[in-house]
Amino acid sequence: MDGKSVAVKARSYTHPYVLAGLVPLVFFLIFYFYPLAGIFLRSFVPDFPSHLHIDLSFLNQIAGSQRLRHIIWFTFWQAAVSTGLTLAFAFPCAFVMSHYRFKGKTFLTLCASIPFVLPAVVVAAALDASFGKNGWLGMLNIRHPLVLIFMAHVFYNFSVMLRILTSFWTGLRAKFQEAAAMLGAGPFQTFIHITLPLLMPAVWAACFLVFIFCFSSFGIILILGGPAYSTIEAEIYRQAAYMFNLPVASFLSLLQIGFTLVLMGCYTAFSRKAVRFAPKAGHTTFKRPKRFWEKAAVAGSAGFILLLCLFPLAALAGKSLVHEGQLSLIYYWAIFDNPANSIFHVPPFTAIKFSFIFAGTALLISLVTGLCAALCLNHMDRVKAKGFAAFFDPLFMLPLSTSAVTLGFGIIITLDRPPLNLRSSILLVPFVHALVGFPFVLRAVLPALKSVPNDIREAAAMLGAGPGKIFRCIDLPLISGALTAGAVFAFTISMGEFGATIFTASPRTPTIPLAIYRFLGQPGAMNYGQAMAISTLLMAVTAAGFILIEKISLKGIQQF
Repeated sequence: MDGKSVAVKARSYTHPYVLAGLVPLVFFLIFYFYPLAGIFLRSFVPDFPSHLHIDLSFLNQIAGSQRLRHIIWFTFWQAAVSTGLTLAFAFPCAFVMSHYRFKGKTFLTLCASIPFVLPAVVVAAALDASFGKNGWLGMLNIRHPLVLIFMAHVFYNFSVMLRILTSFWTGLRAKFQEAAAMLGAGPFQTFIHITLPLLMPAVWAACFLVFIFCFSSFGIILILGGPAYSTIEAEIYRQAAYMFNLPVASFLSLLQIGFTLVLMGCYTAFSRKAVRFAPKAGHTTFKRPKRFWEKAAVAGSAGFILLLCLFPLAALAGKSLVHEGQLSLIYYWAIFDNPANSIFHVPPFTAIKFSFIFAGTALLISLVTGLCAALCLNHMDRVKAKGFAAFFDPLFMLPLSTSAVTLGFGIIITLDRPPLNLRSSILLVPFVHALVGFPFVLRAVLPALKSVPNDIREAAAMLGAGPGKIFRCIDLPLISGALTAGAVFAFTISMGEFGATIFTASPRTPTIPLAIYRFLGQPGAMNYGQAMAISTLLMAVTAAGFILIEKISLKGIQQF
């Protein structure tokens, strides 16, 4: 390599876009890797840093605890059953959505997608409003916690399974089914021997992703399951917050991280395989249902999606508007009250106020760190530094494969001493929320940056424009839609974040999900009604955010 090439490469690595990558890297070191390292040290070196001896005595407590073994086993089998049920319901609906054109299809797609963006506490509240003791369908007597957990997981993850299968199936049928028909194969033979084998990588990818979500479920388990139906995620919270058994909580966190990373690796492998075998959909034509069984399939799928996805939300909103059998706004007015005039009482309106403050701050942090990461990765990809981008791109996605409870627990036990004593700081919550929302901003902005033709940047550079001016005049205007979508994602995720917030938020600065959880855990019709009212407001905010993202309709968001 001559001196000129070395100089060009050196300038590439000192480009302002590359230096911008230091911002998310430092952010990750402080709020992700350092807390996870703290969990590891608390597990095996409990007296760190005063003593460096390894203490494994807590392993005897774990090995001898039948309850902990039951919790680990229950975490796996409830996730497996929930995934199987979700696949059973989503598969026939995916067939209908990928083959037929009918009125209201876009509306159904939107209805099916909204539950996934709702906070877990809202999902639990919606199921309680539908099938709980005082629910609209309470006469069905569906009160067993395990049944409610399965129903909540299907409700929550149905859209993930439906979107992945529908997207793959739509492109798959475009080429292979016509070729099979020309060779004399019937519909059943085509499905068994051609469609299903090619569809299986997408099925496995969707199943592993849903399994991860059910495996790391926290809010749903905590509210609907209770102590009798605890998962690893919920047990981490109980061991740390109630029993103050930090070594056991730390070990369970490590166990959770290990399992989740393995599951995420399986999902990534099948996802890549599905993409590799997926044909391009092109201009896919959907046929109208003409036969009786086709019309019945469309009607059945539409009815099921509306019942599954809209009824619990409608029941939730209805419960917030009914007081003693009459329509009333009393629960909404009560949000602003402090009936006991207690200085220790934090009214729900305060939780709403802090949620918006935290979400706005997290939005700004996520946008800055996500944009810097996207600029860095895109630049390194353009200068042919593939290894750099291949390493850091999945690195920045790690918060998605780490449970929020584990992140919150790690942060609260590590950022508690100088020079990073943030435990009592009001900024701790938005920093944690930004960490969770950061990957969504990155996945929104990076594809938009990659779609900008590099010739435009090179022409501007030849005319004397520096990196800053190129960013302001070329990149920023062209990615403004992606930034908006990422901002909405970060905001809505922060509004509904529960797992990490339950560790990091102080009693005087609660958020809406924490207020919902507290009200659902307190007796009395007024507390229950206020929980329904706040849940309805949070549902409206998150649903509006998702609808806005759908309006923007970015390819990068949809693929993510």
